[in-house]
Amino acid sequence: MNTCSEEIILFMHEYMDGDISSEHETILKEHLQTCADCTRHFQELKKTTALIKSTPLICASSDFTAKVMAKLPKEKRKVGIKRWVTNHPFLAAASLFIILMGGSILSMWNNNQEFSFTKKPNLQVENHTVIVPKGETVKGDLLVKNGDLRIEGKVDGSVTVINGEKYMASAGRVTGDIKEINEMFDWLWFQIKIGAEEIVSFFKEDK
Repeated sequence: MNTCSEEIILFMHEYMDGDISSEHETILKEHLQTCADCTRHFQELKKTTALIKSTPLICASSDFTAKVMAKLPKEKRKVGIKRWVTNHPFLAAASLFIILMGGSILSMWNNNQEFSFTKKPNLQVENHTVIVPKGETVKGDLLVKNGDLRIEGKVDGSVTVINGEKYMASAGRVTGDIKEINEMFDWLWFQIKIGAEEIVSFFKEDK
């Protein structure tokens, strides 16, 4: 068979497929009568084709795909997160900024527990309580952090108490605004306003 032309092999396959022409079939049959190797190969092809045709058609069940997918290993959470970050870079950056900013703000709020106040010459301090004495006038804004404020005299400006309490005597007086900040979000808003005022003041001085 090794010496036979490839054309004869092609004719055999055409015959098995049912596509052979009468001319090619005549050539094939004449060759098979004179070549034992090709005859043996042709018979093997016929047996193989018959076996394939006799095998019943196997159809997969309707839930075959679902069962296979269920048995596949689950995607690791890290891979899922990486894919989400890759597909949503802007949202990932915004989320990271919010997390870092939130952690920074919380840390500042927790660490900023030291008692402090605006230094004025006519103020009195007892423990963690700043006192505006009766008959005294404090010029300018007054800020008290992590302590209390008792006003018996006059404050010619605004008063802000952070993380503390304000006590006003009957004779006490404040010409400006009075603010008590005991929540983190109030403190954050206060810090933003202070920062904005400093920026505006800087540009005004620069002109």
